Amino acid sequence: MTTQVRWGTAGARGVLATTILGSGMAMLDSSVVNIALPRLGHELGASVSGLQWVLDGYLLALAALILVAGSLGDRYGRRRVFVVGVVWFGVASVLCGLAVSTPMLVASRILQGIGGALLTPGSLAILQAVFHREDRARAIGTWSGLGGIAAAVGPLVGGLLVQLWSWRLAFLVNIPLVVVCVLLAMRYVPETRDEEFTGHPNVLDSVLGAVGLAGITAALVELPVRGPDWLVVGSGVVGVVSFTAFVLLQRRQANPLVPPALFANHTFVVANSLTLVVYAALTGVMMLMGLQLQTSLGYSPTAAGVAGLPITLIMLALSARSGQLAARWGPRWFLVLGPLVIAAAMLLMTRITPGASYWGSVLPSVLLFGLGLSIVVAPVTATVLAAAPDRYAGMASGVNNAVARTGGLLAVAVLPAAAGLTGAAYTDPTALTSGWRTALLICAGLAAVGGLLALSIRDNVLAPSTPPHSCAIDSPPTQVAEQA
Repeated sequence: MTTQVRWGTAGARGVLATTILGSGMAMLDSSVVNIALPRLGHELGASVSGLQWVLDGYLLALAALILVAGSLGDRYGRRRVFVVGVVWFGVASVLCGLAVSTPMLVASRILQGIGGALLTPGSLAILQAVFHREDRARAIGTWSGLGGIAAAVGPLVGGLLVQLWSWRLAFLVNIPLVVVCVLLAMRYVPETRDEEFTGHPNVLDSVLGAVGLAGITAALVELPVRGPDWLVVGSGVVGVVSFTAFVLLQRRQANPLVPPALFANHTFVVANSLTLVVYAALTGVMMLMGLQLQTSLGYSPTAAGVAGLPITLIMLALSARSGQLAARWGPRWFLVLGPLVIAAAMLLMTRITPGASYWGSVLPSVLLFGLGLSIVVAPVTATVLAAAPDRYAGMASGVNNAVARTGGLLAVAVLPAAAGLTGAAYTDPTALTSGWRTALLICAGLAAVGGLLALSIRDNVLAPSTPPHSCAIDSPPTQVAEQA
């Protein structure tokens, strides 16, 4: 049976609740960990490179596997893969909460990233496949706004959890969320898949992509610590060779992991390029902000979380509306203005130094930052998906998520060294503040580049049209009854 839900129905609300909770859980975890870094580093005795691996272990698995996860959803069922990812994420969260050393935590974070890779593209692919075409931009805008709120409220939640007991609660809090998400998915989300998909996902491609990213990341993170020794150089060479082989295979295979046809669309390429640089900038700033507020300005974990609360309120008020307006007027100028506003906010953040007041320095930059996020997040996501054929919904979502996580991965790997932060510098307010200001200038430049790239995006990409292909949907009895 072929059916699609319409906005405002009980089925639509159930699908939105499921996808927002699933993806929001992953985003919440990432931002919670950022605020927990100082306490985590102190308890486990971690260096700057250790903290980088705590973040990059997760991002590495997420970026490397998110492509094949999108294909798995298209092939075996988007709801099925999404639910497996949610459960996997929950089990790995328990392991993170029980870690007793930095290597153990990093290993658990890698496992957590695998779960995140399975559930994250599934959220968007489910929305793209289940919602009627005319309602997709609005659904994605709501998903982006409320999911983004999870990321924004993460520092506040993280601060409260860290002060309540330990950084370990930042991971263990995921368990009840996992249970609720699985129950919602089984009740409200219809199963969808690409009926034209033939064969099996290419494991070799996935391995090459993962090894390529791992090798390059290891070289970038360890180079400032170890210097150009045999391990660093070898990791870099293996990474570059593997990633080159991955790209060549995509061009030659009949059923590639990433169809080259996707990149024949100029808007798809530009929107993903924008995603790469803007998300690199965002990840870099969010990684360092919690450290700067707590180490250099003396904020408690909870106070550091509350400092970013206006971002939550702004995204709640504006993100869904931003998606609607982009669908009506075209996304180009939203994607130009949003990154430029984010860049301006990052320049304002250079005033967040020891002795600075919250009202005079922190709040203005946070307000502007939230406004920029609200302008860009929903439109860029909707643009990427709309630029791809419906049958490639999972793959397009996977590519965009992989690009975003790769941007964050590279930022975490490169930015601390580029800003002069190594060893235990994150515990020294003077050294951290100097690195913070340098990092902000770099990130502001990246965000501005993203805005300039958007000038060439096709402005009618979100215009309603008759889709060339509809996905087959196996609806559960409750969904069929509601729509009948």
